Amino acid sequence: MASRKSSRAAGGSPSPGSKRETKHGGSKNGKKEGLSGSSFFTWFMVIALLGVWTSVAVVWFELVDYEEVLAKAKDFRYNLSEVLQGKLGIYDADGDGDFDVEDAKVLLGLKERSVPAQPTPPESEETVQAAEKSYVESEHKTADVELEDESQSVLHETLHSQPDADLLADGLEAVESEPYEVPASDDYVVSMEGRVSDPEAPGDSEVVLEDAMEHYTEPKHEKQTETQDTAIHDLPEEVNEATEPDKVTEDFDVAKDVSVESKQSEDDMAVEPEESEIPVQAEDYSNDVRVGKSEKETEQDKTEKAKKKKPKLLNKFDKTIKAELDAAEKLRKKGKVEEALRAFEALVNRYPQSPRARYGKAQSEDDLAEKMRSNEMLQQAINTYDEVVSLPNVPSDLIKLSLKREADRQQFLGRMRGSLVTLQKLVQLFPSDTSFKNDLGVGYLLIGDNSNAKKVYEEVLSLAPNDGFAKVHYGFILKAENKIAESIPYLQEGLESGDPGTDDGRFYFHLGDALQRMGDKEAYKWYELGYQRGHFASVWQRSLYNVKGLKAQPWWTARETGYTELVKSLEKNWKLIRDEGLAVMDKKSSLFLPEDENLREKGDWSQFTLWQQGRKNENACKSVPKTCALLERFPEATGCRRGQIKYSIMHPGTHVWPHTGPTNCRLRMHLGLVIPKEGCRIRCAQENRAWEEGKVLIFDDSFEHEVWQDAENYRLIFIVDVWHPELTAQQRRTLPAI
Repeated sequence: MASRKSSRAAGGSPSPGSKRETKHGGSKNGKKEGLSGSSFFTWFMVIALLGVWTSVAVVWFELVDYEEVLAKAKDFRYNLSEVLQGKLGIYDADGDGDFDVEDAKVLLGLKERSVPAQPTPPESEETVQAAEKSYVESEHKTADVELEDESQSVLHETLHSQPDADLLADGLEAVESEPYEVPASDDYVVSMEGRVSDPEAPGDSEVVLEDAMEHYTEPKHEKQTETQDTAIHDLPEEVNEATEPDKVTEDFDVAKDVSVESKQSEDDMAVEPEESEIPVQAEDYSNDVRVGKSEKETEQDKTEKAKKKKPKLLNKFDKTIKAELDAAEKLRKKGKVEEALRAFEALVNRYPQSPRARYGKAQSEDDLAEKMRSNEMLQQAINTYDEVVSLPNVPSDLIKLSLKREADRQQFLGRMRGSLVTLQKLVQLFPSDTSFKNDLGVGYLLIGDNSNAKKVYEEVLSLAPNDGFAKVHYGFILKAENKIAESIPYLQEGLESGDPGTDDGRFYFHLGDALQRMGDKEAYKWYELGYQRGHFASVWQRSLYNVKGLKAQPWWTARETGYTELVKSLEKNWKLIRDEGLAVMDKKSSLFLPEDENLREKGDWSQFTLWQQGRKNENACKSVPKTCALLERFPEATGCRRGQIKYSIMHPGTHVWPHTGPTNCRLRMHLGLVIPKEGCRIRCAQENRAWEEGKVLIFDDSFEHEVWQDAENYRLIFIVDVWHPELTAQQRRTLPAI
């Protein structure tokens, strides 16, 4: 019995222990035939853990840029946890649902295991989804920032601004009328026209108010472009001895409503301005503490500026079609002008009472006019701006923008009186807004109506005694009336105010000039400040319309100019030139005209002009035919559209105030014809020289110069202006005339 049991235990039915052994890889004879199931599982876990530790090592030792992989995965919108991590979620140590660097740190013992974060409740997920939906659904509401809220304080400033005038001169040159000569001293009109017109070039950065404001920028008059010196009409005739178109006369009557179509077809607008010609005022001093203002006051100004009310451009109806307006405006912003115009035209046809749609149409026409260089299209834009105002329920801010732009475009086309009517309408609609009155004053100045301009600025100063813009312009007018002492406080206080539109080189120029005439040495303090502000090339060289990089020195030799043949010809034929000039002087009806630019402190000074702005005076040349024939051989002189060729006679007892010419683009030659032995001299910068009969003096009249005639007899010289020798042929062809 016992043996039977033993035998069964040994070879019969297996015991539980033997079953387990067999199950785990044992054999009936006690020998292993392969891995047991438990051994296979063990090795599987070892391999799996090795993979985990390898992954940890890769991440921890930065063998792979995990963050970059993550970023790329996000870019391609992959589910990173599934793509990279597989089933490693079971090793999540920080409870965030995935295996990452933080989990690796926990496994390495570098960080304590964190308590798993509570799962996001379903309500939270719904909130997130709702937010996403809200973002999509309210996309057009977000675009409100573009149409109404992008610019917080631009409207008030921009409506008062005068855009830069990079394209003005060229546009005007292309559409200029029949020759119309005006006093050389009309510098306000010359440069102010540039300052109040600006068809900005595509691509210019602008302050944006859903781009409805793009045509208006902060008034940066200190950044005048050189091309400002060209106007609708021909520019000032200089009748002084050393070019003074930047001086003021008693009469600024220049703009006799010249029509833009007189010599140019309406489809041709301006030629691109010469890129090399830039204003002296090239630096940005917007962050400087303003003259006469403390830093505290300047900060207060900035605070007040930030608090200004946001402009409103949409009425109730326009808000209901905001999405359509946005879509059309987006096309215009992207420079797709033709598509934008079609879109706005469709909106105007569909919603004829929509002010914003019509304003967008006007802007698109404005942009297209610039692109096409078409005056006809620009006139269409002007008409559309005017239509905006005639619609019902137009927001006041949109009325201001439309009329302001309409006036600006009218000025660009030379329709100064039409612009004046538009500005008068603005003043009538918004009588409490002194900025529009200031613009109206400029409008009067542009047509030479100093009297009405003066009244406007007096009204502004009665309402706003500290208005700096009104002060500098009022002072400017007083100086034009030769009320020198009276003009000084207005010019000075206006500049010290730092108000928009006051930091202008002309106001520094005229304040310094007024102080000089009063014998006040403070003049050079203001010239120095004008130089520091970038308005002047130097304290001595104060021309405002310049080409950058030209050699600048007060006195020149013939060899330095390169015009030796011209100089030799003048000196060789000086007696011929003299005799023809004397013959003209002897005529009873003298062709010599008095200097009328208010440049003389005292005395008698007259000129007889043969060439002006590169144009020959045929009638004058009939009186001195040999002299004119002699000069025809020298295009550097006869073709100099920024100068003159003329006789100049000065009688004893004459003193010419210190003054400068308008541009650094020319040099001035003086040929002595009748020179007294003593008492006549000229100063340029800090050096005095005297004339000699038959000899040529050459100087750069953009530097300050002054003349004394204390001799016993008259002095007669012959003046020949020539292009600056460093100007290229292209520049000589394209620079606007002065």
